[in-house]
Amino acid sequence: MKSSSFPWEYIQLGHGSGGRMGHELVEQIFLPAFRNETLLRLDDAAVLPGGAGRLAFTTDSYVVTPLFFPGGDIGKLAICGTVNDLSMSGACCRYLSAGFIIEEGFPVADLVKIVSSMAEAAREAGVMVVAGDTKVVNRGSADQIFINTAGIGFIPEGIAISAVNARPGNLVILSGSIGDHGMAVLSEREGIRFHTTLKSDCAPLNGLVAAMLSVSNRINCLRDPTRGGLAATLNELAVQSGVAIKIEEGLIPVKEEVRGACELLGFDPLHLANEGKLVAIVDPAVADDVLKAMRTQPLGREAAIIGAVQSHPPGRVMMKLPTGATRIVDMPLAEPLPRIC
Repeated sequence: MKSSSFPWEYIQLGHGSGGRMGHELVEQIFLPAFRNETLLRLDDAAVLPGGAGRLAFTTDSYVVTPLFFPGGDIGKLAICGTVNDLSMSGACCRYLSAGFIIEEGFPVADLVKIVSSMAEAAREAGVMVVAGDTKVVNRGSADQIFINTAGIGFIPEGIAISAVNARPGNLVILSGSIGDHGMAVLSEREGIRFHTTLKSDCAPLNGLVAAMLSVSNRINCLRDPTRGGLAATLNELAVQSGVAIKIEEGLIPVKEEVRGACELLGFDPLHLANEGKLVAIVDPAVADDVLKAMRTQPLGREAAIIGAVQSHPPGRVMMKLPTGATRIVDMPLAEPLPRIC
């Protein structure tokens, strides 16, 4: 079903030409979804009010397949992913841009669904899409639709969060179960059906981060374990900070349906992508307070301390198994499921 006023059922090359068809696309699909005073000016650059603190800026591109999956779609993913990248610096998210590369013949009804999903996610996160761009390419030159986003936020004074700030003795907190997004996308892509419903955890994390920072600014590192999963994220933090990280397998939340699917298909939950989880490395003196604050939030109810930072061996991640043995958690060679975001 196409939008009530848009006269086309499928995207045409002319919709990316900058002419009347392009203006119709902007005015009848994008502007109603993202309407705000700044965007309505339709200037080449958005002029934004300033904010206190340092500026945080990020950009990302989204090519997930399939476009629609349990718990989300490419539009929700684009908004949440950008908000989350800003949030991992401790920034208060404010403004986003969205660029669309659309294949000729793409159904307008699907575009409307994606844009509506983006608008809903932006409202949930309290951010505005204030600029954008649309290009249409020949049929066969792209896979349906790609979305590029950029985001701006402001970091309050006293916040110093970076991947280089982990220190021996710090504790590692995980906000919830891992592998939900990766397994939900895989099941939809491959047509695998399970007795239980697997859903992506795709969600904006800025509210959770705000709750954490409200109790302490002694949070040294924040990361969202997306591509490469928890294993890749912890290895990145260990290398960038020059420390070792030791976690316990029995403390890591994994949903039974994800664990069972991984056993069936030969995946490691540590390697699967997440889109609504974070890893925090915090001062041990405030870890309990931060954990309590996280558990008051819908996206942090399963939060748990899963390990600690050590001095040696630097750049290494280790995991204690239920048997008492310890194994090395290597950086994954590649994302086990391409085009996950």
